[in-house]
Amino acid sequence: MAGKKEKLYKIGQAAKMLGLESYVLRFWEKEFPQLKPLRTSKGQRLYTEEHIKLIKKIKTLLYEDRLTIEGAKMRLEEQERWSGLLLEIKKELEEIRHLLGQDARSG
Repeated sequence: MAGKKEKLYKIGQAAKMLGLESYVLRFWEKEFPQLKPLRTSKGQRLYTEEHIKLIKKIKTLLYEDRLTIEGAKMRLEEQERWSGLLLEIKKELEEIRHLLGQDARSG
């Protein structure tokens, strides 16, 4: 299966797209462990669509929700925990559905 090549953005492109300065992205990389852009062999930062989504979340938490850096970190960690929990629940429900489907066919 041929995978579609993911779009990558250089730091200047990402910053411009998000209405931020490049130095803000570099600072946020140090503050938010979730934000780790890819690096070329020359050290150039490359951001994926997932990075862009995360940066948008961070920007919203800081600029619109007016959270501190620490508050934004806590909120992101909380969202990650909930996301993981929801994925576990989804997996369990799919297993139950599969088992119920087997019971309906054998009964």
